[in-house]
Amino acid sequence: MLVRRIARPLLASSYVYGGISTLRKPQDRVPGAAPIVEKVAATADKQLPVQVPKDVEQWVMANAGLQVAAGSLFALGKVPRLTALLLAGSTVPTTLAGHRFWEHDDPHERFEKLAHFLKNLGLLGGLLIAAVDTEGKPSVGYRARRAAEKAADATEKNLAKAQKRAAKAQKRAQKGARKQARKVSR
Repeated sequence: MLVRRIARPLLASSYVYGGISTLRKPQDRVPGAAPIVEKVAATADKQLPVQVPKDVEQWVMANAGLQVAAGSLFALGKVPRLTALLLAGSTVPTTLAGHRFWEHDDPHERFEKLAHFLKNLGLLGGLLIAAVDTEGKPSVGYRARRAAEKAADATEKNLAKAQKRAAKAQKRAQKGARKQARKVSR
């Protein structure tokens, strides 16, 4: 559909641009990302058997790389549901790291951060819609339910046919047994 061919690149553009910008100069994003990375690393260290890297710049660059790669694939319409989901996942830490409006006292700065925060929420909403967009094709869940219904219907029909055949065979056997009994009694 034409709308998807236009909308996907538009939605992906801010991720590709932002990711490239961050890859060129990741140190600008490190101060904002540090609290998020520290929390994630501390939680992961407690719950995972392996240690998670704590280098904030490495995390920032990995997130930026993900945004460029997934954004490009999404814009081209390649695996759009998966790439939309990946971009949505990268939006959450990016938003929490870069637009912490609740930490600012200056009304102008607070408004600017809040505007960017809400913009990212809007992008997140668009990505979530794109992640569930089946492009008019039935979803996997629908196809699985439909296949199960068809299999159940076919099984019921085959069972009914088998029961009819068994009943006919039983009648024939009874008829044959009666003939045999008459022959013996004569």
